[in-house]
Amino acid sequence: MTVASVVRRSSIAAAIAFAIVASSVHAADKPVSPVIKINEAAATAPIEKTPLRGPLTMLSGSGGNITVLTGKDGKLLVDAGIGVSRPRVEAALKSISAAPLKYVINTHYHWDHTDGNPWVHEDGATIVATAGTVKRVSTTTRVDDWDYTFKPMAKGGIPTDVLKANKTYHFDGQTVEVRLLDPSHTDTDLYVVFKEANVASLGDLFWNGVYPFIDNENGGGIDGMIKADDAILAQLDDNVVIAPGHGPVGNKKDLQAFRDMLAGVRDNVAALKKQGKSRDEVVAAKPTAKYDAVYGHFVIDPDFFTRIVYDGLK
Repeated sequence: MTVASVVRRSSIAAAIAFAIVASSVHAADKPVSPVIKINEAAATAPIEKTPLRGPLTMLSGSGGNITVLTGKDGKLLVDAGIGVSRPRVEAALKSISAAPLKYVINTHYHWDHTDGNPWVHEDGATIVATAGTVKRVSTTTRVDDWDYTFKPMAKGGIPTDVLKANKTYHFDGQTVEVRLLDPSHTDTDLYVVFKEANVASLGDLFWNGVYPFIDNENGGGIDGMIKADDAILAQLDDNVVIAPGHGPVGNKKDLQAFRDMLAGVRDNVAALKKQGKSRDEVVAAKPTAKYDAVYGHFVIDPDFFTRIVYDGLK
């Protein structure tokens, strides 16, 4: 079974929510932002639960994947999904345990990972994020690739535990290491390692078996993404279980393959750009062709990803 087929089967709800992106973004006619369509899909999509290791579970179906740590101290989440999924996410959390919600760590500012912040705060969670995420969600932010302008988040959803350096928490018997990164997927990224369980939650630094979105407009870039994944790979144990931002649960080999794909496409696009080819000419040259069978069947299609890489090269 290919990775792509696993992706299609393992996250049906996410596929429903995101399948329209590849066909609608960069289309000549964009009457409705993909953000609106994704939100509409998330309003009814089921939430899937996948065991990770020990006291950790991954939820998918509300935008980005959500990692759940549960135990005697309560629940700690990595990311909050999309707000319209609240009833189903709450039900999934209750089905895991009756422990109260205590912490939510945002991996970055994108709405499909932070839009649930107001309700998780209402349910009792302290929200943790980088200073960059706080800045982005507190102000109006435009993402042209999504044809959408994000309004400032409601005050209750703005993170209050603001990180400017790495921080370690001790919760539910786990050493929870929050590690900050230089600009990569965005300029707001962090990832989380649960030491005793040997589980890592990487947010959108890792899209398992699918091409990623990289937010060139808000500090991200292909070179930063590769550098970040190199740094993460150097830190993770070979037997680590990885919760990606999108796609099924993975491992270190999956992350290495993803990183190598990024570098391969980057090199192909850079060589064509150096020849003076326009963006459309580079897209027509199919620089992702080697990787499309695995990575080209989900959120970002090959042409869109090529544009992202082209625009992000300095």
